[in-house]
Amino acid sequence: MNKNLTNILKGLVGLIALVAAYFFYKIISTGDDEIVSGGGSLGIVGPLVSFSIGLLIVVASITVLFSIFSLLKKPAALKKTLLGLVVLGVFLAISYGLAPDTAVTDVTGEVLEGGEAGANSKWVSTGIWYTVLLGAAAVASILLGGVKSIIK
Repeated sequence: MNKNLTNILKGLVGLIALVAAYFFYKIISTGDDEIVSGGGSLGIVGPLVSFSIGLLIVVASITVLFSIFSLLKKPAALKKTLLGLVVLGVFLAISYGLAPDTAVTDVTGEVLEGGEAGANSKWVSTGIWYTVLLGAAAVASILLGGVKSIIK
């Protein structure tokens, strides 16, 4: 990596650390009682939360952009990534097909509040089935890898 770029990045990290240290100092010096008695307003904590959210958005955006640029430079990696996304899409379609859209009931059979039949219930069930299918695929992959290494 270029030495100038390294120095710029070190300076940027130092600046972020100084801003975070400032917020930390302000929160500690304010005290728990004053923060709690704020009556629901974020007061001094609000700017720290906003700074953290902004930092998260910037870092996530840079990460996604560099990943996309890296994929575009290597067509073989792009093909593998697209194949992986297609497989995940197939798993999602299977999960959606397996998910019921019935109402959520308790042990007595009464419909729970907010558990009416419909799209929300179907997507929650889809998420559960998606997790189960991906977990099963991971376990199968681990077992097949172990069998493959034993055979070799």
